[in-house]
Amino acid sequence: MASVHPTAIVSAGARLASDVSVGAFSVVGPEVDIGEGTTVASHAVIAGRTRIGRRNRVFQFASVGDIPQDRKYGGEPTATVIGDDNVIREFVSIHAGTAQDRGTTTIGDRNLLLAYSHVAHDCVIGNDTTFSNNAQLAGHVVVGDYAVLGGFVGVHQFCRIGAHAMVAAGSIVLQDVPPFVTAAGYPAKPHGVNSEGLRRRSFSTEDIAAIRRAYKALYRTKLPMDEARASIAAAASAVPALALLSAFLETPGRGIIR
Repeated sequence: MASVHPTAIVSAGARLASDVSVGAFSVVGPEVDIGEGTTVASHAVIAGRTRIGRRNRVFQFASVGDIPQDRKYGGEPTATVIGDDNVIREFVSIHAGTAQDRGTTTIGDRNLLLAYSHVAHDCVIGNDTTFSNNAQLAGHVVVGDYAVLGGFVGVHQFCRIGAHAMVAAGSIVLQDVPPFVTAAGYPAKPHGVNSEGLRRRSFSTEDIAAIRRAYKALYRTKLPMDEARASIAAAASAVPALALLSAFLETPGRGIIR
């Protein structure tokens, strides 16, 4: 049976795995489903149609699954889905989706969301990302696997942050950040390849060199975008690591940072 502090309020309809722990003064709503091994600290609120997977840690004063901050929201049955092994620190806020988009805000596995981070409605976050303190996503943002957002980063609605990208502290992202790229500034601009992050994730020397050549084709050679895309797509046939970048560039978005 789940361990629920006497001062916590867990609605009768909530579904908690037998080893879930809910701390003092926390509130769990009637349409919440929490998986095995997850802990909810004191004063947290888990609301809405929210499904949280296994072995997550939700720290005190976090707010997960409440209605979106969107004027168009009219009470539709939208949702929040969170995977496994995530850490959601103090005062993090994660809002449900809207009927005008996917209807679901989705967070994958093994993500680290530090204090005061915000994930708005309809965002999609992959796996193994890091949100430093006060990193803020507007609605409809997509963040790829292993992306890192520094402290006080702000991301405009509908932007994409590619896998393995790194956005420096204090940056404001107004356009898409391609995979592997380091971005910084207001507005954020490209500042090279996230080589150190790639080395830490065991990318080979050859793959990193190929990614650097792709970055050069994209940003340094002054090739038209269509030609740069074609060049990177051709290189991806020999270097599978570039498939991420090639696919990202082929997908319509807000245009990449320049």
